[in-house]
Amino acid sequence: MSILLGILTFVLIVVSVLLVLLVLMQKAKDGGAGAALGGGMTESAFGADTQNVLSGTTIKAAIAFFVLSFVLYLGHLYQRNHSTGADEALPTIQAPAVPATTTENVALPAAETPAPADKPVSDK
Repeated sequence: MSILLGILTFVLIVVSVLLVLLVLMQKAKDGGAGAALGGGMTESAFGADTQNVLSGTTIKAAIAFFVLSFVLYLGHLYQRNHSTGADEALPTIQAPAVPATTTENVALPAAETPAPADKPVSDK
């Protein structure tokens, strides 16, 4: 199940990038980003029906995006509800025992006080 969810996640990412590119390739009424990203080139590639082809493909990509998102949601719910506790639990690691030390026998270093600086002699 995990492999299938990984593959569907990859397909969702590809569909997401395709959907963004399709939206950016469409020509806006005022030129917009479509003209900056080769709006004229899409007309020569798809012919006179460029807007119909791009809008139809955008609709299909949006439907695929929502269907894949919902299927992934259901897949993760299924995986969470039907998982066994043993295969997903973190391993238990035992730390080595360290003998406790007391602070009574430990001598702390004495703090050094800085020596006062000599005052300069003024010539008056």
